[in-house]
Amino acid sequence: MSSSPLSASGFAEIASSEASLRRFLHGLPGIDAVGLQARAAGLGTRSIKTTAKAYAIDLAISMIDLTTLEGADTPGKVRSLCQKAKNPDPGDPSVPHTAAVCVYPDMVPYAREALGSAPVNVAAVATAFPSGRAGMPVKLADTAEAVAAGADEVDMVIDRGAFLSGRYLEVFEMITEIKKACVRPDGTAAHLKVIFETGELVTYDNIRRASWLAMLAGADFIKTSTGKVAVNATPANTLVLLEAVRDFRAATGVQVGVKPAGGIRTTKDAMKYLVMVNEILGDDWLSPDWFRFGASSLLNDLLMQRQKLASGRYSGPDYVTVD
Repeated sequence: MSSSPLSASGFAEIASSEASLRRFLHGLPGIDAVGLQARAAGLGTRSIKTTAKAYAIDLAISMIDLTTLEGADTPGKVRSLCQKAKNPDPGDPSVPHTAAVCVYPDMVPYAREALGSAPVNVAAVATAFPSGRAGMPVKLADTAEAVAAGADEVDMVIDRGAFLSGRYLEVFEMITEIKKACVRPDGTAAHLKVIFETGELVTYDNIRRASWLAMLAGADFIKTSTGKVAVNATPANTLVLLEAVRDFRAATGVQVGVKPAGGIRTTKDAMKYLVMVNEILGDDWLSPDWFRFGASSLLNDLLMQRQKLASGRYSGPDYVTVD
């Protein structure tokens, strides 16, 4: 990509028509799938030494969007999750809080109340999550409900059918409209995370195009997956997102966050992703402001590994609560 910043007028020109948007997205460099997978695998073999592992575990905990997205969710379950987000290990106050609690829009009021003034964000999945199969009035109402109830962040899903059919401008306009719906009456706005469902986008080239499309439309974060399909976050598809935000900042001066979600369950998994972030993006993205894990069971493993580093032994599976 060009090293000169892309101006606001340049943004407008790219999205001025379906043809110009298609021309831009299909003009992005193609991805060598074999090479990408080999690089992701190579980065995954790098280890974090013991002296740095304790820091990395705490950093990973602070990056978690602790998530419950089930049809059987209850206010009580959400309140319990919020307590865990605020104080992951009641026996050790030195454990950092998580970045956010992620729930359905109707659960936002309970999360907001339970978190109170704690420095943990409330994230709400919206826009007919996880399918994205709804009309724009429903998606906008879904988003507005979550923001009005106190959501700090909105995780929206793109219409994969529209994207795969080549209706890029339709997807672009959906993201820009949802972005507007994130604005509160006082002018502040909930951060917008855009979910691609990378497992359904078929190719790495499509994942790169979706990344640029979302960023051009104003995404604050780009996110791999809903966690509700067979293929969710992988090192390879996350590497595509990491390279996209790097190149986007080089071209525009705008920094965008990345959130892999689904299937990241162990400390070993989390460490692989942190190594990738460090190698591809550096320190600028190594914070909860710019990198998140969408996870539910990851926190428990991080807590057990943290306790082992401190005591030299595992405490057993009942050391942490079962979500």
